[in-house]
Amino acid sequence: MRIATWNVNSIKQRLDHLATFVKSADPDVLCLQELKCMDEAFPRAEVEALGYNVVTHGQKAYNGVAILSKSPLEDVRRSLPGDESDEQARYLEGTISTSTGVVRVASIYLPNGNPIGTPKFDYKLAWMDRLISHARRLLPQEEPLVLCGDYNVIPESKDAAFPEAWTSDALFQPESRAKFRELENLGFIDAVRACNDQPGLYSFWDYQAGAFQRNNGIRIDHLMLSPQAQDKLKSAAIRKEVRGWDKPSDHVPVMVDLDID
Repeated sequence: MRIATWNVNSIKQRLDHLATFVKSADPDVLCLQELKCMDEAFPRAEVEALGYNVVTHGQKAYNGVAILSKSPLEDVRRSLPGDESDEQARYLEGTISTSTGVVRVASIYLPNGNPIGTPKFDYKLAWMDRLISHARRLLPQEEPLVLCGDYNVIPESKDAAFPEAWTSDALFQPESRAKFRELENLGFIDAVRACNDQPGLYSFWDYQAGAFQRNNGIRIDHLMLSPQAQDKLKSAAIRKEVRGWDKPSDHVPVMVDLDID
């Protein structure tokens, strides 16, 4: 089973890119973030024509997450538990049946949190606490679980070309990174780092100042695997070439292959 995640930065603007990517990478499941559209505005017919079942949790002009799956999605959850007043469309979860049981997948668009010292940063940390609590509740089900998405967290210095440039940014604060480690300490692993521990692996390049051409990137898009998913891990990859396409998203797809039929 191939599972991919991608912050498309507007599904309407990247529909052609989406079609090109799925035809080349052929993911079984694709988690999307930053749709920037309501559910009814999602190009459902076009995506279904590519061979996918579609579940969305959209929001007008901002946020929005989706899961595309070749197999039907079941047990769908459209929000992250822990704050009923939170109306931001940042979390979507579902299960896919396989020959050996179900695989649970979540599409995550974690808050950016900038600027530091404002309610936006407090919201980011509180959201991460809710994610950790929900993940802790899911683990006893002992399913292969993949928490995919744009985490807006740079886990380590080697995950940025110039880490010193991010010391005042919410993505690289000690508090943000500590919450990420807290998720790992539940028993999750970072799929990319489990397969490749080298520096220079990035999933985001800013549009400004030729960042992509200079490889001035950061790694903030992650696939976190539960122990049952770890046992099935075959490989992980970052599709860097997608950033070089015409009018690309500032993020690229990240993929994991699991030994699950």
